[in-house]
Amino acid sequence: MIRILARDLRLAVRAGGGFGLSLAFFLIVVVLVPFAIGPETARLSPIAPGVLWIGALLACLLSLDRVFALDREDGALDLLATAPVPLEGVALAKAAAHWLTTGLPLSLAAPFLAVLLGLPWPGHPWLCVSLLVGTPALSLIGTFGAGLTVGLKRGGLLLSLLVLPLYVPTLIFGADVARRGAEGLDLGAPLSLLGAVTAGCVALLPFATAAALRVNLR
Repeated sequence: MIRILARDLRLAVRAGGGFGLSLAFFLIVVVLVPFAIGPETARLSPIAPGVLWIGALLACLLSLDRVFALDREDGALDLLATAPVPLEGVALAKAAAHWLTTGLPLSLAAPFLAVLLGLPWPGHPWLCVSLLVGTPALSLIGTFGAGLTVGLKRGGLLLSLLVLPLYVPTLIFGADVARRGAEGLDLGAPLSLLGAVTAGCVALLPFATAAALRVNLR
């Protein structure tokens, strides 16, 4: 698993699609919102947590189609299926690599970009915390969707349609944590629910992804 993780990290860094593309998209979304809504802080501040979470969510979608597609094209996926490491471990390593190259950079960059939307300063650390807790679920769900569509040509649109509804609980609880943190409210309940969603994804989705891969490799 560690070798698979290291290999995917090297490929992501060489291709530049993990760090650069997702961060650039996230920045563009945050910059464009004030042009559409208006530059007034009174307008931007209430919607900042939701906008930042939606931007991070959409940025995570950009690289999902490459999670298994490149391995399928060069035959590496067939080798991984017959390797001593079970497919569940392969799926977990793929999700971890996606999070390290996409979710983690977005989580660390979000508090700085939140300044552009006038998010109150007390909300900045909680925005980072909510993304650090919630983005692993986005990567795991996205890896599951990539496993379902790996055998399809032009499956990127179908992947988005499959994954986006599954992202909704993470989006709701993650944005609520950031909003409550900015307003100084109690955030124990949404943060606990967000952590529960991520924990459930870690426990269940590697097995679901492995099952989808076995079906597609037959």
